[in-house]
This record gives sequence, structure tokens and C-alpha cells, in this order.
Amino acid sequence: MPHAAGLYYEIHGADDAPPLILSSGLGGSAGYWKPNIPALAEQYRVIAYDHRGTGRSDRALPDVVTVDDFADDIIALIDALDIGRASVIGHAAGGVAGLALANKADNRLGKLIVVNGWIKADPHFLRCFEARLNLLRYAGVEAFLRAQPIFLYPAEWISEHSADLDAELSHQLADFPGAATMERRIAALAAFDATQWIGKLTAPTLAIFSGDDMLVPWKCGAALAGANHHIKPSHTSWGGHACNVTDPDTFNRLILEFLGE
Repeated sequence: MPHAAGLYYEIHGADDAPPLILSSGLGGSAGYWKPNIPALAEQYRVIAYDHRGTGRSDRALPDVVTVDDFADDIIALIDALDIGRASVIGHAAGGVAGLALANKADNRLGKLIVVNGWIKADPHFLRCFEARLNLLRYAGVEAFLRAQPIFLYPAEWISEHSADLDAELSHQLADFPGAATMERRIAALAAFDATQWIGKLTAPTLAIFSGDDMLVPWKCGAALAGANHHIKPSHTSWGGHACNVTDPDTFNRLILEFLGE
């Protein structure tokens, strides 16, 4: 399995195509982008990776993890692959990592797409994660994972895909990075606050936010777009938090249109 700087990664698409890094959300898995990679790889050299502490990447984490650490890992991946700079699509945790990257090293970033991200953690977001952490602490990993779709997908989508979600559970249990890692990653997201510097970013950015996101209210994405004229809003009415999974055709179209502008 290919690794760079302790990070598992996989590459799809032509070697001479423009590089495009995909950074997933809390789960951290490169496999999260399965519905999107084929369409994106037709035009881009797509690099998907497992976040540090998760999946097939190095599982060791410091006692305190920050979103800046997530951004540093993207920079480390860019350096290790010797690609100079890349555009980035980040979902939630990966999206705020992209914002931190734009703040720290915008010379390494082409375009940025932030999917259901935020400037600062919203009270509803924090309440949801409090509930999820209590499930993890007091009901265990399986209960935590079984509840996860409630926060990711629209209710009707869950009903239609219930058997598929049940089938995935055994794989999720086997790959779970551990309660301590999940606690640290959630704490990093809860502490993220770009209020002081969000208006200074210059990278061309698209903020995609879903009107029916159960975890991150759509107003968080709207506030993100409203905080900087370099950030273009894209409000989708349906799809939930994981809109790239539930409606990949719309998502892929929005991405390719923005990257091609």
C-alpha cells in the first residue's frame, strides 16, 4: 500500500492531469469518496488519503490534535508526492483543514471546495457531537456507528439504503480507529475558529452547503461564503451532510464546473 509521510494514499487518473486532493470528514477514510472519484478522475489526478490516526495511515496521534495538524498533513502529502500545489476538496473536517491550509500556505493550494464546513462550531453542531460522544463513551462503538447515518444522510435515503448501511457496519467496526482517536478528532473540530482570519483568504473557494444537513446547519456554509468575497456559495436543497454520497451526480457537476472556471 502506498504511504507518504505516514499517510496512506491512492491515486486515480492520468499522471499528467492537474492534481486534486480529496480530504474526508470525521471518519477520515479515502473510501468515503468512492461515488465521486470516477467522474473527477476523468479530468484530474485524484489523490485520496486516510487521515492520520485512521484507516491505513499511521495511527499514532498527539494528546491534543488541531485542525492545523490536519492542514499540515495535506502539506506533507503535497511535498512527499512532489506536486508543488494542488486543488483540494474537503468534506466537513477535510473542509476546515482546507481552510487552515489556505491560511497557512496558500501558495500550496490551487482551488478549494469546502463541503458542509464552518467558520466556528455552531451550537447545534456541538450538541450533536456531545450526543455522539456520549454514545461512544457509554453505549460503545457499535452504537456510535449505528447512529452515524442519522447525522449524515436524509431520512428517506437511510430508509432506502438501510440494508447497505447494515452491511457496512462490520467493516466500520473492524476499521474503527479507537475511542481516544475519535475524541481527539472531534475536539479539534469543536475548537476550530477561523473568525479572525477567514476574511483574509485569497484562494478561489466554493462553499457547498446542504439545506437539510442534520449535523452542520446550512447557515454555517452561508456564513462562510459571506465572510470572504473569494468564497462562492452553492446551496443545495437536498442531500444531507454527506451530499456527495447521496446525490453524487449533482455534487460532481458542481465540482467540475467550479474547477473548470
